[in-house]
Amino acid sequence: MLSKNKIKYIRSLNEKKFRNEHNTFVAEGTKLVLDLLGCCRCQLIAALPSLLSTHSELKAEEVITADESELKKATFLKTAPQIIAVFYRSKPEIKEIDPDNQLCLVLDGIQDPGNMGSIVRIADWFGIEHIICSQDTADIFNPKTVQATMGAIARVKVYYTDLVDFLQQQSDQPIFGTFLEGKDIYSASLSDHGFIVMGSEGRGISSEMEKRINKKLFIPNFPVGGATSESLNVAAATAITCAEFRRRIR
Repeated sequence: MLSKNKIKYIRSLNEKKFRNEHNTFVAEGTKLVLDLLGCCRCQLIAALPSLLSTHSELKAEEVITADESELKKATFLKTAPQIIAVFYRSKPEIKEIDPDNQLCLVLDGIQDPGNMGSIVRIADWFGIEHIICSQDTADIFNPKTVQATMGAIARVKVYYTDLVDFLQQQSDQPIFGTFLEGKDIYSASLSDHGFIVMGSEGRGISSEMEKRINKKLFIPNFPVGGATSESLNVAAATAITCAEFRRRIR
């Protein structure tokens, strides 16, 4: 049985202050939970008995058999999943990044959890293993973000730091960013290593960050000069940018 106290605990992890207090986060759904079991220590699993009987690999400090009504009370999703798990958060060391040999993403103030999760998923698809975020970027462990990664959170390492200071220390590396006055990404010289900076949904890349960018790019609309939307969604822009880097640098 999934007790009221356990349900209350799971629900509390929707708030960052409680995720910080307990050093845990929530994941829901069989695929996501199985992906995370390979890389994160699991505190709690609550699942339907039918799922537990067919997945002997579901191991945690505490495994609870729950019914649909209990999972419905605990879930953050519109439709209750067959399994909800609580994992301990991991905190990778930023020194693991090797910009001389790796292409990394940098996120400057991304606010929307869905966009954040989609960007992590995009990074995973294009083989980008590290994402460095400003302190005001959406929390990777927000339940909406975790779900939006579709399991990519198990493979992509996410760091939070002072980006201006971090990129100042990386000034000898190629640091790309997208701007209206940048060079057409389809004709610009690209690199197989360094950093790609993506700005927030509302203001784009901040002025302080812009000073650290040494290679400005532009994603042209079609037809060039034609009437078009004001801007691209940041996740869509990230996908286009990463795709072009990987298309040419293979």
